[in-house]
Amino acid sequence: MSYLSFLFANRRWLVAGMLLTFLSGFGQTYFISLSAADLRETFSLSHGEFGMLYMVATLCSAATLTWVGKSVDVFPLHFVSIAVMGVLGLLCVMMGLNQSVLLLVFIIFGLRLSGQGMMTHISLTGMGRWFSRERGRAVSVATTGFPIGESIFPLIFVAVAAGIGWRQAWFAGAILVFAALPLVSWLLSKPRQPHLGQVDEPEVAVRQWTRAEVMRDPLFYLISLGVVTPPFITTAVLFNHTYMVELRGWSLEVFAGAFSLMATVSVISMMTLGPIVDRYTARRVLPFMLIPLMMACTIAAFWHQVPAAFVFMAFVGASNGFTSTLMGSLWPELYGTAHLGAVRSLAGSLMVFASAAGPGLVGVLIDLGVAYDLQLVGMAIYCLVLSVVLRIVAAKILNRGE
Repeated sequence: MSYLSFLFANRRWLVAGMLLTFLSGFGQTYFISLSAADLRETFSLSHGEFGMLYMVATLCSAATLTWVGKSVDVFPLHFVSIAVMGVLGLLCVMMGLNQSVLLLVFIIFGLRLSGQGMMTHISLTGMGRWFSRERGRAVSVATTGFPIGESIFPLIFVAVAAGIGWRQAWFAGAILVFAALPLVSWLLSKPRQPHLGQVDEPEVAVRQWTRAEVMRDPLFYLISLGVVTPPFITTAVLFNHTYMVELRGWSLEVFAGAFSLMATVSVISMMTLGPIVDRYTARRVLPFMLIPLMMACTIAAFWHQVPAAFVFMAFVGASNGFTSTLMGSLWPELYGTAHLGAVRSLAGSLMVFASAAGPGLVGVLIDLGVAYDLQLVGMAIYCLVLSVVLRIVAAKILNRGE
């Protein structure tokens, strides 16, 4: 099937997946961080204090995702999407109205759980369950919602915040979520056929692992070391992007514009990697996952002029596209689709844990006076070491024939 034929034949489910990842932006770090300076000023918080608050809220959301995520194995996806999008919209309203630092912790917890956690989880679980031979393509299309949001939302937020205030920007987000809710629910109300066990299954049968079995697999944890690295580093850097902008002497408007380049490169990365994963399998592509992120950290550490912002964000976009497409295909390829919701929620919770630890750790290091360039060099070295580890892990996975 040609790419265009594939898109047309599966447009209903692909659009639903894309809308879910697009709207997950309201719970993603890149969007919440746009309010970071205003939130710190409103509640008199330092970089480290706000980073720790964000970390606690995100860690709690990660712990909650491990059991909330199983709901997609029990209830229809359109039912779960109604509940999650309703909660996400209400939390956007609460962020715009909030005057309490204690309530801020709860709001960020909810945004991270419903936005970054469940919206992404619903989309990728659907793609992993409904597609097999062309799973890489399906995931790459569905995850284009991430870069589209990353390119649009920062520019809109900056414009709305400059015109009528940052709180009103959150109200606008709530309106968008509520407006899209009926459409997403309708698109997901008809599960794609064929699915598990029918003609779209791969030629080689995959063992259907339970979550308990996955948790006893040592290779799962070695893979997870690599999987959690992009959210750890990317979230840490983007969450503290106002600090880097001030440190480099860049304008916030310039950096917001670099988000558009990041989004464009991310889409190109997704569209390129999807067919590659379908042809060579996710397990063979796994060792190369951290290379773009290593390049991004290296560039940010040693190049401080304005063009560096765009080159850095381009490599971050390549990393985001690589990671999103690979992770959407890897878990069903390794562990099957029968318990995909439970397995993905476990892996997703680890990624959310990492995205929580990153901003908190970097914020504390900033408060302690640790040079930011030194932190970036450390991140680049970490990516290089883990790339070697993932090469060894990929070989072991191939040897066990799964």
